[in-house]
Amino acid sequence: MKKFLPLLAGILLIPFSKSTAQSFYAIDTIQQIEVLFAQSNWDYILDTAKQGSDSYTMATWVKINGVQFDSAGVKYKGNSSYNPNNLKNPLHIELDHFKQQDYNGIKDIKLSNGFHEPSSVREVLLYSIARQYMPASKANYAQVSINGSLMGLYTNVEAITKTFLDDRFYSDNNTFVFADNGGCNLVYKGNDTTQYYSPYTLKSDHGWNNLASLCGTLRNNISSIENILDVDRALWMLAFTNITVTLDSYIGQSTHNYYLYQDHNNRFNPILWDLNGGFGVFSKIGMGPQLNVAQMQVLQPMVHANDTLWPLVKNILAVPMYKRMYIAHLKTILNENFADSSYYFNALHLQGIIDSEVQADPNAFYTHSEFLSNITTDVIDGPKTLPGITNLMEARKAFLNSTPEFQMVSPVINSVSVSDTLPLLNTSVNVTANVTNASAVFLGTRYSVMDKFSRIPMFDDGLHADGSAGDNVYGTSLPVSATAVQYYIYAENNNAGIFSPQRAEYEYYTLNTQRGIVINELMADNQLTQPDNYNEYNDWIELYNNSASPLNLGGYFLSDEGSNPSKWMIPAGTTIGPNDFLIIWTDSDSTQSGLHTNFKLSASGERILLSNPSMQLIDEVTYPGINADVTYGRYPNGTGPFAFLASSYNAVNSPPISVNEIKQSRYFNLYPNPASDLITIETGSNEDQTYQVCNLMGSVMAEGMFRGRATINISTYSNGIYFARSNGEVKKFIVNH
Repeated sequence: MKKFLPLLAGILLIPFSKSTAQSFYAIDTIQQIEVLFAQSNWDYILDTAKQGSDSYTMATWVKINGVQFDSAGVKYKGNSSYNPNNLKNPLHIELDHFKQQDYNGIKDIKLSNGFHEPSSVREVLLYSIARQYMPASKANYAQVSINGSLMGLYTNVEAITKTFLDDRFYSDNNTFVFADNGGCNLVYKGNDTTQYYSPYTLKSDHGWNNLASLCGTLRNNISSIENILDVDRALWMLAFTNITVTLDSYIGQSTHNYYLYQDHNNRFNPILWDLNGGFGVFSKIGMGPQLNVAQMQVLQPMVHANDTLWPLVKNILAVPMYKRMYIAHLKTILNENFADSSYYFNALHLQGIIDSEVQADPNAFYTHSEFLSNITTDVIDGPKTLPGITNLMEARKAFLNSTPEFQMVSPVINSVSVSDTLPLLNTSVNVTANVTNASAVFLGTRYSVMDKFSRIPMFDDGLHADGSAGDNVYGTSLPVSATAVQYYIYAENNNAGIFSPQRAEYEYYTLNTQRGIVINELMADNQLTQPDNYNEYNDWIELYNNSASPLNLGGYFLSDEGSNPSKWMIPAGTTIGPNDFLIIWTDSDSTQSGLHTNFKLSASGERILLSNPSMQLIDEVTYPGINADVTYGRYPNGTGPFAFLASSYNAVNSPPISVNEIKQSRYFNLYPNPASDLITIETGSNEDQTYQVCNLMGSVMAEGMFRGRATINISTYSNGIYFARSNGEVKKFIVNH
C-alpha cells in the first residue's frame, strides 16, 4: 500500500507530466552523453567484441545529461557505418544490460555516427516525415564523450523496444521480428520454420510459424492478406521509402531494415528502421550497379512491381485497390512535404540546431563546408556520390508528377458529414460524403484504437440517406456500438483513389457518443496527489454524470479486461448526482469499505470499460503510459476527448497540459528513481529556485539554490523513502544502494 505520510499534510500538490522520453528526443535539444571505461584500450575492446561475439562491454558509468548510471553496457553497432579504423563509430548503449536501471523509462540508446551523411540531417528529417503516416521512432542529436575525450555529434534515434511497442501497439509480448540482415524479402520458403532462422531475427519468445504464415499468405492467398498484415501500414512504408529514395530498406537490394510486430488483431505491422541511408545515400535496388543521382531522381513509383523477390511489392500492388491506395499515399507524402519545399526549410532548421556542434566535432567525416552544401549540392566521397537533398528531391518531385500513375485523375471528396454529431450509444447514424469522379466509395470504421478498420460500401442510390440517386452524395448507416467511433472515407475509380482524411488509416475522424454517465478522469500512478479514506495513495477512476438527474449506479460494472467486462460491480445503492463526480479507488482491495475495485490500473496503459447492469457498454477509454501524479481525463469536462491533465480530483477538469507549458512551469522532474548515489532535480525554468531534500521524519538532508538542474549526492543516505521539495511541489523518491 502507498501509505499517507503526516509530513505532507496540508501541502497543495498540483502535479504535471513532463515526458522525459519526449524531452530525450526533443528536436531542439542536443543530449549530452558521457561514457567512462576502466580500460584505456576501450576502443580495441569494443572493436574486438564487434568483430567477434558482438557482446556488450561494461562501462564504469554512463552519464546522460548529468545523470550517472553505473555498469551500463556499451558496444559498437552498424554494418557499413562501422569500421575499426573509424575514430567515431556508431554506438548502442544498454543502461540495463548489467543491472536494472533506466533514464526515466529509456534503457536502449542508439547513436549513429554520420557516416556517408555530410548534411547530418537525413535521419532526423526522414523520421519526422515518417511519423506523420505510421508509427516511427523519434530522433534528434547527441554529443558524445568517452573517457573525457569528445567523440563528436551523433544522431540519437529511439530504439524499437518493448517500450516502443507498448506505446504504439498497447502490447509487447506478441510475435516480434527484426529484418536486419540482407535477404529479409518475405519470400515464402515453405512451412519448415527453420528455413526462416536466417536472415530474420526473432525478438520474441515465439513466432516463427506466424512469420512463415505471413510469407505463405503473401504468395498463395493474397485475398486474405488483411487478416495477417496491416496492409495500409505496409503501403505507407513502401510509399515513404520509394518517394524519399530510401533504398537501404525493403525496396532496396538488401530488403532489410524494418521490424514486424503482430498486434492484438494478429496482424503484422511493419516498422521502419535505420534511415541514415535515405535520400539516395544507399543507391542499389537490385543486383545491378549502383544508381547514379539522375537515375534515382527518376526511380519509378512501381519499382519491383514485377519482381518475385519483392513479394510485399509485387503481390500487394497486383491488387488494383491496393495499388490505387499506394499511389494515393505517395501523392499525400509528396504534396505535404515536398510540393511546398517544407522539407528543405526543415532541413535548414535542423542544421541551425547543430551547426556549432558540427564545427566542434573532432572526428567528423566531412568538412563544415560539405555539411552546409549537402542540403542542396552533391558531395563526392571517393567513388560514391552523396546527393544534395534538394538536387535529388526537386527533380524527383517533377518526375513523379509526370508519371502515368500520378497523372491519373482521382475522385474528389468534397465533404463528409454525419446525421448526428453526438449520438446515443447503441443507435445508428447516417454517414454521407459528397464525392465526384468515383466508381466506388467506402467507409472505414473501427471502435477502438486497438481494433482494425473494416471497410463497408457507401451508396449513391437514393436508398441510404444519400439524397437522390446519382447526385454524387454517397451514404451508409453506421452502428454506434461503442462510445467512440473512428472512421474515414476512401473513394476510387478505375484509375486512382483518395482518402479523407488523406493520412488515413493513420489519421481518422472520431464520432463521440452522448452519454449520461462517463469515465471522466483516471490516475494510474498516484504517488502524492490524493489519499483515499484509508490514507493510502491508490489509483482512481472518476465517473461524471452529464445529465440533469441523479443516477443509480448500483449493478454497473467496471473492468480492465475486455474479455471480462463484469470484473467489478458497483455496489447497490451507489448514486451520483446531476453534474456530479464519483471517485472509485482501483487498488485491488475490495475488502476495504467504500468503493474499492478488485483490480489495479497499469501505469503503462490499458483499456477501461464501464457497462450497465444489462452488460451494455456505456463508456470506455484506452489510455497510454502515464507518469506519476498525472491524470488522463476529458476536456471539456464530461464530454470532451481525453488528454493529459493536471489532476482535478473530484472536480471540473482543467485544460490539457501542453509540452510548452510543462517546459515553462515551475514544477520539477526528479530522476533517477530509485536512486543510489546521485539524484537530479530538473525544471524547465532558468530562474533561481530552491530545493530541499527531507527524510521521513521531516529532517532536512540537503538544501540549496539552482537554475534548471541540481544534482544532489545521496551516497551517504540510508536506504528508504525521501522527499524532494521545490517551490511548493513535493516528490517522493527511493534510495536503494
